[in-house]
Amino acid sequence: MTSKNTSATSPFDLSSLSATLRNHLPFSADLDQCVPLAGDASNRRYYRLHLSGGLVSSLILMQLADPEEFKASEEAVSSQESEITELPFLNVLYHLQAVGVAVPQLYLFDEAAGLLFLEDFGDVTLAQACEGSSTATIERLYKQAIDVLVQIHVQASVPSKAPCLAFSRSFDTSLYVWEFEHFLEYGIVARQGNPMRSEDLVLVQEEFNKIATWLVDQSMVFTHRDYHSRNLMVDGERLGVIDFQDALMGPATYDLASLLRDSYIALDESLIDALIAYYLEKMRQALPSAQCIAMHVDDFDTFRRLFDFTSIQRNLKAAGRFVYIDRVKGNPNFLASIPRTLQNVHANLTKYPQLHRLLKHLSPYVPEWQ
Repeated sequence: MTSKNTSATSPFDLSSLSATLRNHLPFSADLDQCVPLAGDASNRRYYRLHLSGGLVSSLILMQLADPEEFKASEEAVSSQESEITELPFLNVLYHLQAVGVAVPQLYLFDEAAGLLFLEDFGDVTLAQACEGSSTATIERLYKQAIDVLVQIHVQASVPSKAPCLAFSRSFDTSLYVWEFEHFLEYGIVARQGNPMRSEDLVLVQEEFNKIATWLVDQSMVFTHRDYHSRNLMVDGERLGVIDFQDALMGPATYDLASLLRDSYIALDESLIDALIAYYLEKMRQALPSAQCIAMHVDDFDTFRRLFDFTSIQRNLKAAGRFVYIDRVKGNPNFLASIPRTLQNVHANLTKYPQLHRLLKHLSPYVPEWQ
């Protein structure tokens, strides 16, 4: 099949795209088909290019909405000190690639056209790989995801020669509070159509500030920020990592909470306990004892408590973000994940007496808790 048979849904100049594939990649290939892929919550668009005559049979084409605008993070960030001179996606990709994390290989960045030609990890996400699978298979896949996460938290936390912008920004109190407020704005007010009563709002904000203080006191590691089952691709025996451009420094519990308290897949509590213990064991093997003590990885109960507190913050932010994506970006696909996400929060608020005040004053505005 030649480029003239390429899908008519493609917005590209197909002759130009075909010429790029033949002349500007590390290998020459012919374009057989260009297939639009389901988008995520970002402003980027993705296509799978089916090829013939090259070293690979397909690759992923990422189309940037605006190359200059894309230099700014789509997520709020704090402590950003350095000027961003390259795409965050590429900056973080090079850093993770340098420490051996399985991120997509970049074949070509056509900066003028805003197109990135990337390695294809396939269609199977961790979430999809777990659907209908046995408990043993799910545990094996999640342990593999934790092995990669330990690699990120340990090896990627060491600055490389080429500056990675993740080291210039971090979770701090103001960022945690901003994300809590994002939930109130969209997860409560926009979703319910009514403001909170002032007496409830003040008390809820006080409790949010208290949680932010607990979280900011943790030791920092390189944090993917969106390390969940839809951003991990099961590619044969390999687990590919995507959507890492918003990386920053954060607590070790953040990525782990993103993975184990996922909005898209519910894990048994016994499995979560086992996977946290597995993560702690791997971190103890990789880090000196003083660092283990500082990160609480030598104390399961303390780490588990911080994990639960982080899960509350992470899940509330996600629930608010899903409404934002619907109302602002016109994408309602994430709304179905809100009930599970909020149920995660409810379980953790119920678990800790010091959080019952927050539960009491937030519950009237969350239908899933009534």
